[in-house]
Amino acid sequence: MFRLFKHYVPYPVLLLALFDFIVLFASAEVAWVLRAHQIGMGINSLFDRLPPLISFAFALQLAMIAVGVYGVDAFQSLRFASARLLVAICLGVIFLSVTYFLIPGKTLWRSNSLYAMVIAYASLVMVRALLGRLLGSEAFKRRVLVLGAGQRANRLTKLGAEKGAAFTVVGNIDMGDVVSVIPTAIPRALIDNLVDHVARLGANEVVLALEERRNAIPMEDLLRVRTIGVHVNEISTFLERETGRVDLRSTNPSWLIFSDGFSSGRRLSSFAKRVFDIVASGVLLLICLPLILVTAILIKLESRGPAFYRQNRVGLYGQEFTVVKLRSMRANAEVAGQAVWAEKNDPRVTRIGRVIRRIRIDELPQLWTVLLGGMSFVGPRPERPSFVAELTQQMPYYAERHMVKPGITGWAQINYPYGANLDDARHKLEYDLYYAKNYTPFLDVVILLQTFRVVLFPDGAR
Repeated sequence: MFRLFKHYVPYPVLLLALFDFIVLFASAEVAWVLRAHQIGMGINSLFDRLPPLISFAFALQLAMIAVGVYGVDAFQSLRFASARLLVAICLGVIFLSVTYFLIPGKTLWRSNSLYAMVIAYASLVMVRALLGRLLGSEAFKRRVLVLGAGQRANRLTKLGAEKGAAFTVVGNIDMGDVVSVIPTAIPRALIDNLVDHVARLGANEVVLALEERRNAIPMEDLLRVRTIGVHVNEISTFLERETGRVDLRSTNPSWLIFSDGFSSGRRLSSFAKRVFDIVASGVLLLICLPLILVTAILIKLESRGPAFYRQNRVGLYGQEFTVVKLRSMRANAEVAGQAVWAEKNDPRVTRIGRVIRRIRIDELPQLWTVLLGGMSFVGPRPERPSFVAELTQQMPYYAERHMVKPGITGWAQINYPYGANLDDARHKLEYDLYYAKNYTPFLDVVILLQTFRVVLFPDGAR
């Protein structure tokens, strides 16, 4: 995988994105030249029209990222990819049409955009038909040798066999730390030369997945493997990279302390983030105010009770703050004020509430909280104090998610559906810890773009 601003991007995704940008740029150029011939206009130097060509390619590629064109499903299914590409191109062209009026001369003409849209769609589908399965095939997967034959090692084997995995396990070595649960694992004592074994398997990475590490780490073996140019990782770092979350079952305090992350050099990034929050929340509040008011009226017409409701939530450094949302449940949905997890098809949700939850309109009043500084656009979801007290007792490292400001959207929200039980909360905590550990403005941009996918294709709202 390629590490870009502390965030890992699979090489097939990076390669496909590069092909896509070239295709989009070429499609815009072909459309421009075709339209110029139609109206009898002379064709000048390519450099004279670089801004509109680049803006077309850049805008559409951002839209493709936003709707999930580079996700696992898009690599596995041409039909899925084609549908998402159509949505992305429409969104991108709509954005460029608005930009055309704001910044004339920096985008394609409307007629050119229509031609470019058709050519780009056909070309992108063709690229995926030719390269999609190849990029997702075994040829582009890393070959991993696992040192260990216990439950941790077995998890890696299962993960490598999943659809869309970026690696494949080519072998397991039983290090004798526990009873083996992998029948195909080879005992270390039967391997005369581990370096030669790694070379024969064609492994380009070795992962240490021992159950008992005390006095069991094969330092001499790992050193020799590393000196021949093969990457060596332990399971927590490997899983963080492959899954985009901090795996609670393999993580220990020393790994969190000594691994890369939780950078102290965030002052400039935090300042830029706060400026963005103020400007964006202020502008969006003005734009969305009519929608908020209309929704509030509909809520009042459907059921008794206030249109807005306020709750205490736990924010940065564990401090409580008040969040405001549009009411999506019936009034007095919680008996005696007792906090209750939301469920799938929760009977407490009103008809209007079901709609606004699905398209996230109920979250819009939180823009006011962002403007005041209690929240950010991007960060872990703020939870109720009673839930936080319960989860802190039952989960390790839960308090660490409060070391960053909570957000309206976040890494957990775009990667995992709404949590309604302890197991869901554990999965979401793993994503929250990844965000807190690897925060960069680049990751915020990725999350904001991917939030469009969650809104356009809701698959977990409750």
